[in-house]
Amino acid sequence: MSETQGPDKVASAEQIGLSHREATATPPRDAASWAKKVDRLEVDPRDGVRGTNVAGRRLTGPVQGFGKMWQKTYRMDAGQVPPEQAIATWREHFPEFWPQGNKFAGALTGINPGDVALLDLSIGGGVKLSTGVFVLYADAESFTLMTPQGHQFAGWITFSAERSGDTTTVQAQVLMRANDPLYELGMPVMQRKEDKFWIATLTALGQRLGIQDPTVELTRTCVDSRRQWRHARNVWHNSMVRSVLQTATPSRRVKSSDS
Repeated sequence: MSETQGPDKVASAEQIGLSHREATATPPRDAASWAKKVDRLEVDPRDGVRGTNVAGRRLTGPVQGFGKMWQKTYRMDAGQVPPEQAIATWREHFPEFWPQGNKFAGALTGINPGDVALLDLSIGGGVKLSTGVFVLYADAESFTLMTPQGHQFAGWITFSAERSGDTTTVQAQVLMRANDPLYELGMPVMQRKEDKFWIATLTALGQRLGIQDPTVELTRTCVDSRRQWRHARNVWHNSMVRSVLQTATPSRRVKSSDS
């Protein structure tokens, strides 16, 4: 590993920008690969997850986050596997590669632009962080997930595969800030847990693709060391605090929308 050192108005994807790779792609990505603009997330209940802290929430990118901005890249050599095959496998079987104890309940058709997935993430002590993600972009070579209000991170993660010389490189690249001051306090621990999570995920993907002893390389860069105190109010939507309360009072009906 190498390392370098109420918020309701949300900019559009075009204003925020997605990633250098997408921004410089030639020819331009098909507009059909982008999700339509949404004001607030809508999602139906799904079996196997609690499904709270998602419906009615707005999307948040790094611009709307509180903490320092980080870019992290988890990269794996996938050998001779064609990029399209690697991404097709990842999109179709995405939840199967997650570490045990974490649940991803997406659409039955896989990962497609505009889909909303519900997540239950293990945070220890028998508590599950209930949150979700929005599929902002998806094509044959990449797909991008974006986070809602209250998630641990405000940002997006792009999963991609591309040919480099004689081999294919598969990677997950995160651009994010801690969503609020409470999450920022726990960032050192969350960083380590997230690193283990995505390294395990890419390793599982590599094994499914037939890679012998897949190795994942991690690079981490602090893009902006400033904290955005104007977004400290994000703490109102903190899904970790709400998940703890929902776990402690399971008989109480908790609204998913906090508008």
